[in-house]
Amino acid sequence: MPESFSRRKFLQSFVVKAAPIAVLQLPFRELSAEPARPALAPTPGESLALTPEETAGPFFRPHSPLKKNFREPQVSGQPIQLSGHVVDQMGKPVAGALMDFWHSDGNGEYDLKGFRCRGHQFTAADGYYNLETVVPGLYPGRTRHFHVQVQRAYGPVLSTQLYFPQEERNKTDFLFRSDLVMDLRETNHSEPAAFFNFVLAT
Repeated sequence: MPESFSRRKFLQSFVVKAAPIAVLQLPFRELSAEPARPALAPTPGESLALTPEETAGPFFRPHSPLKKNFREPQVSGQPIQLSGHVVDQMGKPVAGALMDFWHSDGNGEYDLKGFRCRGHQFTAADGYYNLETVVPGLYPGRTRHFHVQVQRAYGPVLSTQLYFPQEERNKTDFLFRSDLVMDLRETNHSEPAAFFNFVLAT
């Protein structure tokens, strides 16, 4: 997706027809040179549960840059890769969905002036996305989490948050939801891999 592909053009993007796929709760391969993708399989078209909405919080900033890698020189934190698919309730991939990510850096700080740990991307033809970033740090009142907004062409914006498994603060964070916990895997590389599949209304 070229840098010149604006959000306005996104809203005018074409609809891609694709065969149904089942991507939820399937095993993932270990990371290789390319980011791992979950195994895909045909589905009879059963209805999938929608990804729950959560507050965008006070730290969202519009007009983030188009980028899939947040690991800039001034960003602290342990590297991690986040990937998965965006599908509709019938399991069909959502191509060209706008995904806007933001989170704190490894020190638990948000960039409120620039765009460190902030950026947007568009899903591939099979609904796939991949983000190279760092593990967000803790700050008062919250457990570790990623913020994300997902929007298909002409569709509503889904604002939600993704959480890490087995975090002590999950028990006390009033926004935490167990159905928004990522699948976190160790890999044969130096960084862990997190996976989450988003389900949008058909």
